[in-house]
Amino acid sequence: MENTHHRLLITIILAVIFSGITSCGNPSAGKKGQSKQKTSTAATEEPVEKEEIPTVTAIMVSPKNPRQGEMFRVLVTGSSSIQKTKIIVSTRAGNIEPINSRSGEGLPFWQIGEFIAASSGKCKVTLRTNNSSVVQLDFTISANGAGSDAMLGLSASNTVWTTEKGWDAGTEELYSAWVNALFYEADERASWTALQEVTQNKERNFLYNFLSLDEDNAAGKNRVLMRPDCADNPFFLRAYFAWKLGLPFGFHECDRGYLGKAPRTGRWVTNEIQISGTPARKFNTFVRMVANGVHSGTARTALSDENSDYYPVPLVQDALRPGVVFADPYGHTLILVRRVAQSGHTPGVMLSVDAQPDGTVGIKRFWKGNFLFNTSEVIGEPGFKAFRPITVKGGKYQLMTSKEISADAGMIPVSMQQKGMKSDDFYHAMDRIINPKPLDPETALLDLIRALYEQLTVRITSVSNGEEYMKSHPGVVVPMPGSAAGVFQTGGQWEDFSTPNRDLRLLIAMDALLDFPDKVFRSPEDYKFPMLKSPVNVKKNLESLLEKKLNELTISYTRSNGTEQKLTMGEILKRKEAFEIAYNPNDGIEIRWGAPEGSEERSTCRRHVPPTQAERLRSVRVWFQKRLHPPT
Repeated sequence: MENTHHRLLITIILAVIFSGITSCGNPSAGKKGQSKQKTSTAATEEPVEKEEIPTVTAIMVSPKNPRQGEMFRVLVTGSSSIQKTKIIVSTRAGNIEPINSRSGEGLPFWQIGEFIAASSGKCKVTLRTNNSSVVQLDFTISANGAGSDAMLGLSASNTVWTTEKGWDAGTEELYSAWVNALFYEADERASWTALQEVTQNKERNFLYNFLSLDEDNAAGKNRVLMRPDCADNPFFLRAYFAWKLGLPFGFHECDRGYLGKAPRTGRWVTNEIQISGTPARKFNTFVRMVANGVHSGTARTALSDENSDYYPVPLVQDALRPGVVFADPYGHTLILVRRVAQSGHTPGVMLSVDAQPDGTVGIKRFWKGNFLFNTSEVIGEPGFKAFRPITVKGGKYQLMTSKEISADAGMIPVSMQQKGMKSDDFYHAMDRIINPKPLDPETALLDLIRALYEQLTVRITSVSNGEEYMKSHPGVVVPMPGSAAGVFQTGGQWEDFSTPNRDLRLLIAMDALLDFPDKVFRSPEDYKFPMLKSPVNVKKNLESLLEKKLNELTISYTRSNGTEQKLTMGEILKRKEAFEIAYNPNDGIEIRWGAPEGSEERSTCRRHVPPTQAERLRSVRVWFQKRLHPPT
């Protein structure tokens, strides 16, 4: 009989695959993994509707060591029919009914069931359809208070954590499902003060307290702490997941590259490094090493570099799943977390999460204003990328080769599609992925207006943070970097309170919105035109609608004298050029919102950049005018 310790380590069952069953008489019936469907007994002998047996790719229980009287969860990933099944937990005393369940629309599709462990002993998870049981997993619930380091899979070793197995198709799907569930139903208004605030939410985090060490308790003494910036954020999420499940994790130190030469990888640091302390403290120390080791160039290594932590994926719907990372040409990274499918007159949405220098984490939608793509005059190769899986062979860590990462192996395959891709082709391909059916032009315009509005509301907070700092430190001048590249990429107070990167994105977003009526006129085949409407008439209608909406929507900021200033989106767009030099926190908030010189709005401004910085702002302005980021 398999011992209890061994069963506890088996939290993942992979490759439990079942084909869809067919009605009696189908030539494929009777093959492995298939069964015959009963036919109707009615006189007409009409066949009963087929019951789709789900394909199950992975199943696991959390926490790793469930205990009597406590809640535990079961996560199942696989095909879309997963959502139509019921998760059953059987014990010696009978079945345990779920107290709650939720599911997510892929990829992959997943379902989570929550249960209370009423009694200790051996248990079995079964996934059931109406007529069939499709998969089983054995696990054990410990008596209340039971548990030890050995049972938890912990080790006296000073490695950051002990690796139990390598990454494979099943664990990659679990990772995607976990990322999706972690940010499920969050929209563009969602933000958190730090990444740990998300993982400390037991409703969101399937892996909450997975190790039963109180590691995710916000009030715990030995809790996980994660405050990443944008480059760190994908690595922190990946490391956290790998730590919990005993999977290998590593990052490469690399240089920053230069024009004509992508960043190159150097020393590989993995979780086998020696660190002493409790499990959570070792993890916290390790992610601080990660933060010091990865940077804006890490995600822009050459697409063909097989020593890179990332590999490029194809621009197809199935590949752009939660957990995939977008590396922009200028050092910003975002992680896909959710896709809302297009339906009826409602546009599709692709959502991501990113982190800022101040540690805040927030949801961003895919569009030109957030996802910059350019392959000319940039350092390295940007685009959508996935983490290169790490396997364990002969006790040694190995990065999977590009040949090993294939669709046949259940992985997102490697693709060079984005290499040298033109920006217009990239955005056109993404438009078709997010909205496979042509959109009504007015619907598409309203969606763009909403996206820009959300971007402006985020800027309110960013600028206000800088204003509060300056007011609380009277007389302080935040040092401005001397080079154009440094303005966009540096550390300290400048990174915390200036907004050059965000304002460049804002300007690109403004251009995209204002150009939209002309874009529809140039490419009418990409949109669903009203009957008998010509491109000329559609363009005029769009221009009228745009003007109307820009005058309706407003944002407000607090001026230097404490009064509220309300601005319409139309007013903001008219002062677009002012945003080319509105990112310096040493200027008053009125200047940062583009208040015209001599206006009543600007009369309350009492703070200005010193003359040397004013000259520097003028010299850097050319990059904003070209809508380009200086190579960094």
